[in-house]
Amino acid sequence: MLRLKSTRTALCALGALLAGSVLSSAQAGGTLTIATVNNGDMIVMRQLSTEFEKAHPDIHLNWVTLEENVLRQRVTTDIAMKTGQFDVVTIGNYEVPIWAKQGWLTEIKPDDAYDMNDILPSVREGLSAKGKLYALPFYAESVITYYRKDLFQKAGLTMPEQPTYDQIRQFADKITDKPNQVYGICLRGKPGWGENMAYISSLANTFGAQWFDMSWKPTLTSDAWKATLNWYVSALKADGPPGATSNGFNENLALFASGHCGIWIDSTVAGGLLFDPKQSQVANTVGFAPAPKGPYGKGPTWLWSWSLAVPVSSHQSADAQAFIAWATSKDYVKLVAERKGWVAAPPGTRASTYAAPEYLKAAPFASFVLNAIKTADPNGPTAQPRPYTGAQFVAIPEFQSIGTQVGQTVAATLSDQMTVDQALTSAQASITRALRQSGRAR
Repeated sequence: MLRLKSTRTALCALGALLAGSVLSSAQAGGTLTIATVNNGDMIVMRQLSTEFEKAHPDIHLNWVTLEENVLRQRVTTDIAMKTGQFDVVTIGNYEVPIWAKQGWLTEIKPDDAYDMNDILPSVREGLSAKGKLYALPFYAESVITYYRKDLFQKAGLTMPEQPTYDQIRQFADKITDKPNQVYGICLRGKPGWGENMAYISSLANTFGAQWFDMSWKPTLTSDAWKATLNWYVSALKADGPPGATSNGFNENLALFASGHCGIWIDSTVAGGLLFDPKQSQVANTVGFAPAPKGPYGKGPTWLWSWSLAVPVSSHQSADAQAFIAWATSKDYVKLVAERKGWVAAPPGTRASTYAAPEYLKAAPFASFVLNAIKTADPNGPTAQPRPYTGAQFVAIPEFQSIGTQVGQTVAATLSDQMTVDQALTSAQASITRALRQSGRAR
């Protein structure tokens, strides 16, 4: 969430600019405007949404499908300014509790047929504030290591049951074949708090680093942060694809699925795409393992859900709630399975999905993902005590702007515009200023 005191003018200007192009359709009678991210599962939702319109002939769906960083900016502006451009927004378990406390989201009250008890508890809790529910989960994820079994076999390598980051680096060196455009490792490099910094924050945890100490002093110049960023930068420079600063989740997914990556550490949701032979050229050779461990070996663990929420500014709240209940229901899961195959079913949200024999047969990663989500602990301890929660983000309003700014600084290390030490010193200073301006730190 942007700091409103320092960004009110910018948000007003951007809100006015966007209102002209979208507001008219959002307010049109019977039309719901839905803002979502351009991930594969959401594209499927858009394709299948004609079934919702058939069942609700008085409701027309108007889709605004955006790249992740753009989506966050557009949705944050609309929510904060209450301009009413969107009736349904795609947000995560970072935004939901914060925005609910600000009074920006409508409380969600699905009927008994929805079966809230079927939603995995860890996912449900992340979308609640003060005991009330403010979003419904479309899919949920933890983190996983994907690797090419054929490349490992060719190099005489065996992926351990629990790899370390030192081992991952050694493996990546051995399977990199740049003349044939096979890169040993792919990692998020695109700047953004939910792009490169989601991965790097998770990496930092297991290296023994953290964002703040108990006095809200940034700790990015610590030895642990230097070790974190040195590993990341050196791995991508030695064994990563060219132009890594342009690669987020979707770009790395495309690289791996087309045979250009040997190892990819990222969201468990990609499993349904990588193991689908209709979408992946390497479907028969994908292996998976837990996220690697760093020197600390512990730390908070990744838990994210892309979820659907209704802004209080929506003029069609009842219809919007009907849509999000449909898109996150058991029947929707079955619809995806029928049209796209069980391997494509939205993962990580419903216990009933993991109880379906058809899903367990089609998705060899299913039990791994279920366990990862059930055991994920974003509130777990860092190497030193911390005043915040979150694994791949810091659960404070300021983090959306702080994380994005630091993400741009980190990206500069991959393009040799900054050294690691320069980047971390710059990040330390910018975070310190931001927290002072917000009043969180002195």
